[in-house]
Amino acid sequence: MVDVLFDATRLLMRASGVSPTGIDRVTEAYGRWLFSRSDVNVIPVCAWGGVATPLSRRAIERILERGAARTSGPSAAWSKLKAALSDPSPLALGLRPPRQGRAPMARPIRYARATARTLGALRVQPVGPGAIYINVSHFGLEQSRLLERLVTRGVRPVVMLHDLIPLDHPEFCSPSAGPWHRRRVVDVLAHADLVITNSVSTAADLARFARENSLRTPNTVAAPLGLETTFLSHDPEPVSTRPYFVCIGTIEPRKNLILLLTLWRRMAERLGDATPPLVLAGQRGWETEAIVDHLERSPPVRRFVHEASGLTDRELASLIAGARALLSPSFIEGFNLPVAEAVALGTPVIASDIPVHRELASGAHLIDPLDGPAWLAAIEAATRSRGVSVRESPPTWPDHFAIVERSLGWESC
Repeated sequence: MVDVLFDATRLLMRASGVSPTGIDRVTEAYGRWLFSRSDVNVIPVCAWGGVATPLSRRAIERILERGAARTSGPSAAWSKLKAALSDPSPLALGLRPPRQGRAPMARPIRYARATARTLGALRVQPVGPGAIYINVSHFGLEQSRLLERLVTRGVRPVVMLHDLIPLDHPEFCSPSAGPWHRRRVVDVLAHADLVITNSVSTAADLARFARENSLRTPNTVAAPLGLETTFLSHDPEPVSTRPYFVCIGTIEPRKNLILLLTLWRRMAERLGDATPPLVLAGQRGWETEAIVDHLERSPPVRRFVHEASGLTDRELASLIAGARALLSPSFIEGFNLPVAEAVALGTPVIASDIPVHRELASGAHLIDPLDGPAWLAAIEAATRSRGVSVRESPPTWPDHFAIVERSLGWESC
């Protein structure tokens, strides 16, 4: 039986009930996979101060259980969204998230509580050599000497890299993100026994970075992320009889949402009341001032564009399945779960012509993310006729973990 140090730091820090990001979902999937194996002794650990310290296994199991129950009931936003999409009134306004009255100190307090919860869960437990350390969240990899210490103890670091966006496109990230991510990537290249990437595109970016910086390239395997079962076998709930479009993901600059909002204003000028609604399903991220100005101050956008967050997987699957198309004009992605989910559900995809979209959705309508007229023509054509999308074989978590098992030299359990 192999000892596996599973880095659960992100699970602890994010265990506040917020809507999970793609990386949160990956971390949860790995936790469920590892805990399900009879040939693995899972030791949850927290990366703190450059040291991987064992945690309470039961505490992590409870967090995973709460994650699995997240889709058990309807969300508060679902009925409002369905009603808004079906309302033909010219006086109706798009849905917007409630204004947050959070005090300036709320975020520090929240993270202070998470820190206290983390430290309260620490357990003193010796970890012998021959173990494997698995980190699939990026969290903690920027900490000085974390991986070096593990290697010194005879532990094999296995790390997933989701993207190199802070290094290749720092304009889309916070000023501190680039230096932090560079420390992660350099340490991973120096010490990782195995690097898992979510796509061939990310693997190519990593190899290029290593080559350009004269760094070693560790054993690397590309394993596409799996989809939750809801998106693989789903009987969608009817959402609206009116045509609509959907774009899913955190609202942030690299998603190129300014393009979509500008196009929706132009469509409203051309189509008037016949303009189809657009649903932005995701939370507002950082540096969204220009996007929010469109959402809250442009009358056509205010009328025809809805924001919805906190939807369950089942609701997201129904939303995607009923859309004329899923739109993804992103400038850059490491992977794109919503595109893969739309392909699995047979929903047409109109997406930016970037490497990972060519990899995930060969049958999608791919357009240069700066070609506004082409995007407008494609969306207006889809408004008139939904078109046909052939379902492609979707990536699954069993497929993903089969690749990882082969790379680790494990046999399937």
